[in-house]
Amino acid sequence: MLHQQRSQERLSPSGDTEDVHKTVRLLAPRLAHFAGVARTEHVTRAAQEMNVPQSTLSRTMARLEQDLGVDLFARHGRTVSLTTAGRTFLAAVERALAEVERAVEEVRADADPATGKVAFGFLHTMGAETVPALLHAFRADHPRVRFSLVQNYGEAMLERLRAGELDLCLTSPVPDAPDLVARRLDEQKLRLVVPADHRLAGRRRIRLAEAADETFVTLEPGYGLRRITDALCREAGFAPRIAFEGEEAETLRGLVAAGLGVALLPPPTVPRPGVVELAVTAPRAVREIGVAWLADRPDTPPVAAFKKFLLSRRGNLLHT
Repeated sequence: MLHQQRSQERLSPSGDTEDVHKTVRLLAPRLAHFAGVARTEHVTRAAQEMNVPQSTLSRTMARLEQDLGVDLFARHGRTVSLTTAGRTFLAAVERALAEVERAVEEVRADADPATGKVAFGFLHTMGAETVPALLHAFRADHPRVRFSLVQNYGEAMLERLRAGELDLCLTSPVPDAPDLVARRLDEQKLRLVVPADHRLAGRRRIRLAEAADETFVTLEPGYGLRRITDALCREAGFAPRIAFEGEEAETLRGLVAAGLGVALLPPPTVPRPGVVELAVTAPRAVREIGVAWLADRPDTPPVAAFKKFLLSRRGNLLHT
C-alpha cells in the first residue's frame, strides 16, 4: 500500500543542508526499529523481539517513510520486504548502528572504574622520571587502569584540555583561568647552566644579575619555562640576549655544553657532561608545578581516582 500523504518535514529534493540536518534528527531514534523490521521482514515479530507495541512500530515505520519521502517496504499482508530504496537505506543504517555500538562499548570501557582510561598530559621535563614514577605508584592500587599519555608544552596541553582531548595535565606555571581548575602540587628549583669552561663554572651559587651580559639559550615563546626565564631576568634587572630558542630542555643543555650560551633549567634526569649547574640565590628561581582540569566537567571513576592520587602527592610530586 502506497502512502498518499507525505510529511511536511521530509527531506527536500534540493538537499538543503539545514533540511538534511533536520531530517537526521527526526530519523535517528527510529533507525534501530527500521533495522529490526528489515531483519525479520515481519512487523509483529519485530515488535515482539524489540518489546514495543506492534501499532507503535507500524506507525513509526510509516512516519519514517513519510519523513524520507520514499517507500522502504513493500507490504504483503502481515509480512514486508525491502524496496530498492529500503535495501540502500538498510546498508547505511546497519553501518551507523554498528558505529554507535562501538562507541557505546568504548565510552563504557573508558569509564570502567577498574579498567578505564585516563588521558594525561605533562611537560617534557617530567617524562623521564616523575611521570613514570607516578604511574608506577598509582597502578600499585589500580593495576588495570589504562593511560593515554601526551607530552607537550603548557599552552598546548591547556588547549587540548579545553578541547576535551585530555582529562588532566601537569603543567607550569600553574594556570589561572575561569574555565579551569588548577592545584599547585610542588615546586622545582631552576639552575643557571653554564659551559664547563665558562668563567663562572668554578662557582656553586650565583645571583642572576651576574649573568646579565651573558648570551642565553631558551625555550620558544609560549613555553612556560620561557615565561619564567623572562620574568626572572626582568626581576634581576635585565632582558636576556637570546641566541637560540628550542623546544626541549635537554637540547638546550647540549647547546650550553657546546658553548653557545647559558640557560635557566630544571635539574637534569642524569648529570650532563660539559656543563656546570649553579644554584641561583636571587631572585628566588623556582617553577611551580600544578595539575589542571576543565571546570564543571564530570570525572569518570578512573580519572577521579588518578586526580585524587595526584593531589595526595602535593609537596612530594617530584620525589616519588
